Amino acid sequence: MWQTLLLLILSNLFMTFAWYGHLKHLRGQPLIIAIVASWAIAFAEYCFQVPANRIGINSLSLPQLKVMQEVITMVVFAGFAVVYMGVPITRNLLWAGLCLAGSAYFIFKDGLPVR
Repeated sequence: MWQTLLLLILSNLFMTFAWYGHLKHLRGQPLIIAIVASWAIAFAEYCFQVPANRIGINSLSLPQLKVMQEVITMVVFAGFAVVYMGVPITRNLLWAGLCLAGSAYFIFKDGLPVR
């Protein structure tokens, strides 16, 4: 499970930059440049995401794998938004984080599936 977690974190770091990094660095460039740059970064993301899911499905249920990925996505995005893009931390951002923690709790409440 730890290998899956690490690969999903790396995957989400790349994907967050693919989706939103161009908003900071390529704003004045033609749209096609932003698209090509984002696709190049997304390719690297898939090189981590596909193995993460293939490894993860051996010890996690599909819903657990998905919720894990979503929680990682939001944690990585929140860090990116605050640290890299300068978005302020708001009360609603914290509430959203709490809701995600609740979803992780419920999806993992019954433990890992027996394989």
